[in-house]
Amino acid sequence: MSAATADVVIVGGGIVGAACADVLSREGLTVTIVEAGVAGGGATAAGMGHVVVMDDSEAEFALTRYSWQLWRELSTALPPAAEHQPCGTIWVAADEEEFAAVLRKQKYYEERAVPAETLDAQALREAEPHLRSGLSGGLLVNEDSVVYAPVAASWLIQQAQSRRAVLLTAPRAVAIRGHEVELADGSRLAAGLTINAAGAWAPQLTPGLPVRPRKGHLAITDRYPGFVRHQLVELGYLKSAHGSATESVAFNVQPRSTGQVLIGSSRQFGEESLAVDRPLLGKMIRRAMEYMPELADLSTIRTWTGFRAATGDKLPLIGPHPAISGLYLATGHEGLGITTSLGTARLLADQILGREPAIPLDPYLPGRFDSVDRLIR
Repeated sequence: MSAATADVVIVGGGIVGAACADVLSREGLTVTIVEAGVAGGGATAAGMGHVVVMDDSEAEFALTRYSWQLWRELSTALPPAAEHQPCGTIWVAADEEEFAAVLRKQKYYEERAVPAETLDAQALREAEPHLRSGLSGGLLVNEDSVVYAPVAASWLIQQAQSRRAVLLTAPRAVAIRGHEVELADGSRLAAGLTINAAGAWAPQLTPGLPVRPRKGHLAITDRYPGFVRHQLVELGYLKSAHGSATESVAFNVQPRSTGQVLIGSSRQFGEESLAVDRPLLGKMIRRAMEYMPELADLSTIRTWTGFRAATGDKLPLIGPHPAISGLYLATGHEGLGITTSLGTARLLADQILGREPAIPLDPYLPGRFDSVDRLIR
């Protein structure tokens, strides 16, 4: 079988790969996307679709805010099925110590021009009547949103295809070697450059990458319109998301446009099966009910799992592989792949085309660590 040729071959048709295909095809490059499953499947379909500004580090803030702005610009063009909702996020403070963290968070956002409003206990109760009494308050970030990412990813790929991009769903990619991608049938796709956007499975295609899978669970209820009005996240979520514990759970609940309630979240290292871990799922649901006791009265209709692509420093790998010419990386986004997909694509395009990026690149460059072992630790 003769090799196909493109300016760029992207391996991975999730939200990150789809965003890269859209941006690069808009720049006039010929693009081929290789996706073993359904475009917008994998971690994209398994995630919550929360578009959020995060402040765990300056680098995380810069990338999430940049991407958050790009999602706002894109929102009017997205199809209705993408279910984009500017519902806002409320970071919930369980006690006075956490409320002090709310005040610090509000000040941080205010200094960086991110609109955020402090809610006292009464205002929190009025905003979300089904939260339990006794909570200390919260921080409302009005311009955060949610999106149904599988549809958004599919739409971005369709935009690229309208510019003659090619989507290959078989055979699957088995290796990326700089300027070519090897497929399962032994054929090869030659390219000016390649992009590994395969998420948690990126190391299987490029051995040695400092990325490992972190499993998560979600549950969704039947339709209960108005039960939840905002994305609700406990202040302790950051400890769960960025901690090194083998497993953890945190209260994280999202309203869907269908009236359903999406319930998260859990994190597990060292688990490679997609099977639902019933004890951990139960722990996650109980944690959610600690904040919203009436969740116990709702009917859960489906539970599922997925794998986040985690790095040791909690930041993605965006840019050229330090040792393989022609290979670029767009992976390691952990739980922020949907939020940061648009920013990732722009930063990657800037590097490929030699343009000045909107935010500093150094925190995300793959060559920032000198060994896989050092990064994972």
